[in-house]
Amino acid sequence: MVLLHVKRGDESQFLLQALGSTELEELTVQVTRVYNGRLKVQRLCSEMEELAEHGIFLPPNMQGLTDEQIEELKLKDEWGERCVPSGGAVFKKDDIGRRNGQAPNEKMKQVIKKTIEEAKAIISKKQVEASVCVTMEMVKDALDQLRGAVMIVYPMGLPPYDPIRMEFEDKEDLSGTQKQVEASVCVTMEMVKDALDQLRGAVMIVYPMGLPPYDPIRMEFEDKEDLSGTQRGQGAPAREPIISSEEQKQLMLYYHRRQEELKKLEENDDDSCLNSPWADNTALKRHFHGVNDIKWRPR
Repeated sequence: MVLLHVKRGDESQFLLQALGSTELEELTVQVTRVYNGRLKVQRLCSEMEELAEHGIFLPPNMQGLTDEQIEELKLKDEWGERCVPSGGAVFKKDDIGRRNGQAPNEKMKQVIKKTIEEAKAIISKKQVEASVCVTMEMVKDALDQLRGAVMIVYPMGLPPYDPIRMEFEDKEDLSGTQKQVEASVCVTMEMVKDALDQLRGAVMIVYPMGLPPYDPIRMEFEDKEDLSGTQRGQGAPAREPIISSEEQKQLMLYYHRRQEELKKLEENDDDSCLNSPWADNTALKRHFHGVNDIKWRPR
């Protein structure tokens, strides 16, 4: 098995496990699906937080308008009358003017928020520290939990133009948004190939003659490689540092202490210890000749 550590710049994203025999094209698709799936979960969590606070999305022709402008233009939110949250709505105006302000009650709000926390934990970057690999099944499980929470709070469904419903139906429009920039990050074939070449190189060092094609070790040797993602057109990411920043700090601290110790030794030039009995280099000779306690002064 191959353990891939996917990063964006220096920031860890997730771990992914794949067979050593996986083709490069297939591996690229796997990494991209998990990466994009995590982004979808993050976008849904962000929109559902707004849903819990301010209700469903207003029609596109009513967004950003004041109440007076809506009344003057004689606009009506037909979906707002259909999509009523379970247990009734609590009015909480959206200052941005994107949502209708008919928020769920406190009990239903907690259902949404608790589900959001659970979904975020599944695709969290902390999974890297825990050495937990993120799979597409885990991403789908997070999406199903979010979908279930929306169905509980809004049994009649959401408007077709609501971004949450569009995300669930894979009809989201990210053009012109920061989320489009995030979604444009991809893992290139060159990056995957470089990682797998390093793995094959390790085996060639141990077995310079190579392994037979049918050998399972050749197909499923264990190792871990880092893959860093960049935006399209930016080229390959920077090479990973040989040592981490924390290791570099510890190394510099060690050399600083060592220099301080050497400096103190140079400053300590006291040689009074040379007059001590244990420093006499003729003491052993006198001991064997039996002349240790001879004194020449008269009694």
